[in-house]
Amino acid sequence: MSLVLDPAAQDLLFREARTANTFTDEPVTDEQMQAIYDLVKYGPTAFNQSPLRITLVRSPEARERLVQHMAEGNRPKTAAAPLVAILSADNEFHDELPQLFPHFPQAKDAFFSERPAREGAALLNSALQAAYFIVGVRAAGLAAGPMTGLDFEGVRKEFLDDDHTPLMVVNIGRPGPDAWFPRSPRLTYEQVVTTV
Repeated sequence: MSLVLDPAAQDLLFREARTANTFTDEPVTDEQMQAIYDLVKYGPTAFNQSPLRITLVRSPEARERLVQHMAEGNRPKTAAAPLVAILSADNEFHDELPQLFPHFPQAKDAFFSERPAREGAALLNSALQAAYFIVGVRAAGLAAGPMTGLDFEGVRKEFLDDDHTPLMVVNIGRPGPDAWFPRSPRLTYEQVVTTV
């Protein structure tokens, strides 16, 4: 085998994992979410940045407010998922760099003193962290339903502030009946990989 990860874990994280569209009503606990975060926080980013912010939407009132900003086809599954997370990028992440990148604390000012540079870095690195988050949800034996069909500005105004850029909404839980659409094709190695 070319991979050292157990085949069952490979299936759990990738081959058999799917974007869930329905969920059971089994709750997703704070302890599960803590375990997911404590795993995925180790995923690599540039300068060890940690711009991802996770807003867990638990109360019925907050869920109702969120559902209004989802695309029509995403509203029923967002309303019914046991837990919903709003993933966003903190554009002021650089304030934490002296703590997170202590061997070069000057990185905060050397590379990220200007807002456009911060926004670009926050977008790229929080997207990496969002991918780790989805894999972490799978590692917990749960299914993730990430969605970008939403009113981003509406979600930002409703739940965030001007320093945070929403990336996606992720429904989280145990898959319910008919949770999966047929798996879509993937590109082959030959279509993607070039050697120079």
